[in-house]
Amino acid sequence: MAFFEVLILVLIFIIIISIRQVNQYEKGVRFLFGKFQNVMDPGWRFVWPIINSWRRVDIRVKAVDVPNQEAITLDNVSATVNAVIYYRVIDAKKAIIVVENFFFAVSQLAQTTMRNVVGETDLDDLLSKRNQVAKRIQSIIDKATDPWGIKVESVELKDIVLPEEMKRVIAKQAEAERERRAIIIKAEGEKAAAENIAQAAERLSKSTGGLHLRTLQTLNEVSSDKNNTIVFAAPLEILRAIEGFSKKKK
Repeated sequence: MAFFEVLILVLIFIIIISIRQVNQYEKGVRFLFGKFQNVMDPGWRFVWPIINSWRRVDIRVKAVDVPNQEAITLDNVSATVNAVIYYRVIDAKKAIIVVENFFFAVSQLAQTTMRNVVGETDLDDLLSKRNQVAKRIQSIIDKATDPWGIKVESVELKDIVLPEEMKRVIAKQAEAERERRAIIIKAEGEKAAAENIAQAAERLSKSTGGLHLRTLQTLNEVSSDKNNTIVFAAPLEILRAIEGFSKKKK
């Protein structure tokens, strides 16, 4: 009787120590005598001592901070880039069996991919099209990690650090670009003003007495100011009339 009691107690003890809890955000990969048996869903599961072993896999989205990577751009400019990669495990079996340490593997792959992509991109695109560069990095890493059962959700470039001399060159280039735009805008304004003046002059020349009215308007504007000197501009028609009158007298 004592033997059966001891046996029952041993069985109860084995059952208790065999219970494993898989949380809602996890998957469990169970092995039987070292061979893959199945993937355990969340809940209480039995992992029998000696004959079974298992690995816990977190299936939540993970963020990998890729450290600073020095690279040479396509136009031979040195740049230091760092990024953040967001990924998650979609196949726990592959993540355990295919790759030894998927977290370390993803980090190393991200570093090499980022250096390669930066080396294939010129500086202007790297600075102005960083979202496109990040999507390209994401596409390459996602394709490479697909056999590992990993899905890369997104890649975000955090900082792009340039040498001090290159920062000064970019600042001068930006200043020159602003000056160029200012000159173009000023020239376009002068062109529009010249066209308007030409149209107004043409209309006044075709209108009888138009120049007289414009002269009177100008005198009215000048007289409204407190000026000590007034310059009187005689219309061209008056000068021609005076000239014709003098010729007739001769």
